[in-house]
Formats: sequence, structure tokens, C-alpha cells
Amino acid sequence: MQYLTLGGGCFWCVEAAFIRLDGVIEAQSGYANGSWPEPTYEQVCTGRTGHAEVVRVGYDSERIGLEQLLDVFFAVHDPSTLNRQGHDSGTQYRSAIYTDSEADLARVRDHVAKLAPDAHWEGQTVVTEIEMLQRFWPAEAMHDRYFDRNPYQGYCRVVIAPKVAKLHHSFHDWLKPEARA
Repeated sequence: MQYLTLGGGCFWCVEAAFIRLDGVIEAQSGYANGSWPEPTYEQVCTGRTGHAEVVRVGYDSERIGLEQLLDVFFAVHDPSTLNRQGHDSGTQYRSAIYTDSEADLARVRDHVAKLAPDAHWEGQTVVTEIEMLQRFWPAEAMHDRYFDRNPYQGYCRVVIAPKVAKLHHSFHDWLKPEARA
């Protein structure tokens, strides 16, 4: 299994999208590349820890490639807004890609460099932070599969459900069979 750690705003949104992809074995919400050891959600929300809310995606590279994961990542969040996704604001909501290897880091940078300005980004520059993963801390268990456990909660209905619907529309063939329904 290979890993890619992604920050695209609230980790509930990122996890809800990536756990549905065929070839993704696990998607663990957590905190990355901050300065505090063993941070809590409350600490990260202060914006003082330096952590990003992320999802550590474990995937089978024989079934889904790094470039496919990046295509989904750039489709389900806005990579042109610095430290913000929708109403979620703060450094913990930054757009970020963290890799475990220098080789993957180079592949990610190359892929991002090839992105053309996309209409839904309104021609804005991609501000996604691209770095080696320094440290990943799993989030509290209450965050695991949050959308799947709380589909009628307000944030889930208004923010996450449209991202999942976009995933179904744009990447239907890449979904796990049980997620295609």
C-alpha cells in the first residue's frame, strides 16, 4: 500500500470523497505538519499549532494511480483559496499535498505544474502547499467516516453532500462498486 496525505479544507469532506474510490484501502482523518505533538481538534482549530486538517489516503497503486488521486483532489476542493474552503477559514484548512517519498513529491509537483487554469477556479493561481510529510497524527475517532455516520447533519447536507455528488458525476467509473449506487 502507498500513501498520500491530502488537505482540502475540512477533513470530513476529503475523507468522504476518497473513501469511495476504487483502490483506496483506507482514508484516515488527522493532522499534519504542525509543531505540537499529539494535537487535539480543539487545539488545531485555534490555528496556533501549524497543523493542517488532512486525510491520509492508503491506496493500491495497481488499482488507482497517484495522478488519478490528484485529479480527484483538485476536483473536490478549491486549490486557489489560501487557508480557506468555503466558510471554513484558517491555516488548518489550507490546501496541501504531503508525500512520503521524494519521488512522489517530484511527481506531484510535475502534475500540479501541468494544471491549466480551470474555469471553476476562475483563472486563479493554485496555492496548494506541496511538501514531504513531516508527521501525521490521527484525529479523534469521532471524526472517522463522519459523513457516512451523519448524512443528515447540516454541514454534511450543505457542504459535503455536493462534493460527493460531484465525485459521483465526474469520476463514476473510478468509484468502488458499492459507492456507484
